[in-house]
Amino acid sequence: MKRLLSLLGILQLLAATAAVYKQWIPNTNFETASNWDKGRVPCARDVVHFEKDKVVSVFVGSPHALTDMYLPLNGEFLLAAGAAFTAFDGSWDPGCDSGGTVRFADAEQRSWFDPTLWRDVLPSGELRPGGPIFSVHEERVPCRHDDVIFQPETSFRVNTDSAQPVIQLRSISIMGQELNTPSSWAGYLGGPSAPLQFHGNGTLQVTGTGCPDKSGCACGNALDGPRICAALLRAPGRQCPEPACQSPLQPLGHCCGVCGATIDLEFTPDFDLQKYQDKLVQELLSQPRYAGVQLAMSKVHRAQTFLGLVSRGTAPLIQIVLIDDRAGAQAGTSAEQLAADIMQDIAQHGEALGISSGKMEVATGSTATGQVGSPPVSRIAAGTVMGLLFSLLFLGGILFLYRKGKLRLPALRPQHPWERMEEPAPPAPASDKGFDNPVFSVEPPDVDLAEVASKDLQVFYLNPLYSASETET
Repeated sequence: MKRLLSLLGILQLLAATAAVYKQWIPNTNFETASNWDKGRVPCARDVVHFEKDKVVSVFVGSPHALTDMYLPLNGEFLLAAGAAFTAFDGSWDPGCDSGGTVRFADAEQRSWFDPTLWRDVLPSGELRPGGPIFSVHEERVPCRHDDVIFQPETSFRVNTDSAQPVIQLRSISIMGQELNTPSSWAGYLGGPSAPLQFHGNGTLQVTGTGCPDKSGCACGNALDGPRICAALLRAPGRQCPEPACQSPLQPLGHCCGVCGATIDLEFTPDFDLQKYQDKLVQELLSQPRYAGVQLAMSKVHRAQTFLGLVSRGTAPLIQIVLIDDRAGAQAGTSAEQLAADIMQDIAQHGEALGISSGKMEVATGSTATGQVGSPPVSRIAAGTVMGLLFSLLFLGGILFLYRKGKLRLPALRPQHPWERMEEPAPPAPASDKGFDNPVFSVEPPDVDLAEVASKDLQVFYLNPLYSASETET
């Protein structure tokens, strides 16, 4: 019976996850004791003091008799039916023995991006029942396709300072009225109350549209992530707990390190985030052995790099975060087992689910962080890239010194391929005319040796440097 009730609670939770409603917690009501410096609502003998330079919007739900009241220069009182202020007539008031000055607390620093000031609710405004689903810190603040609810019959003041000029929302409900179109929201902003309720450099914008993509939509609060974490850590008692694992995981959008497991899914157009989350809850998280495990799943944009060195933009992924309630050496072990079951299911049915690949990372109290599914970036490849960079720098330095005249390089004449292919000229054939004397360019005359011998055996030589007349003298 208990198992059946638990399953019914999970199914009720899944029915409410199609639309996300976030409700602002604090208010500036006159009857809220925490809004006064003495921690109580002013009584008849008190003097009420509002700082004159503070802007306030105060809802008054009942009549009050006061001794005196100092009002601010800029503000409003929203009076419910029957509510009023009257002067104290000096009669006995059993709840107010001695009067004093009671000051209204400062609400200027209540930030829109403080995740401790929001809570998940059902469309009716009732608190969303607890279950195995949780949200990373960036998604505990209203996302761009969420519905925001300010409780009926309450006043408030919110600081909308933001790293982005426009804060988009699907709808905003104020005083029980839902504003879900750009025109209706523009009309409210033109009224007297909006400037007293919202202040800061961020402008709220109502679009009236939910997430159009069945694979999910990114929350849109990444730019204000540092602001969200600063507000979380500034709140009393909200600091990140010391994790029991040696190397805690740091999920995207989460301010604290966690023990457990994360899974990054690459998906195809067939992937349906809501259906897949329902499948995990019904088939795995509902099992008794995973009673202490919680799951967060959403679309994120993770930075991509080339070989871990050069940024190449971001890529959409489905991030699954798994944590459990175990402590010490067992911290994160149940989440690790569930992550292993999810990876096994992806290996068997991933294609049908629209999942192309998955990478699991684990950190438990007994083991260091490890990855499964996708290998880490190769150190050898990274070293190769670094070597190429250093080589280019070295060659660039040589070229710079050469152009400056501080380095002389030998002139090298490149040999063309056709020159290398030429065959050397064959040697000249042997001649029977003796050897060539480069000093003389005159061929010796043809002389018949037999005739020379018959002329008194006179021997003479022809010298080409002298003319024939000179030789005769």
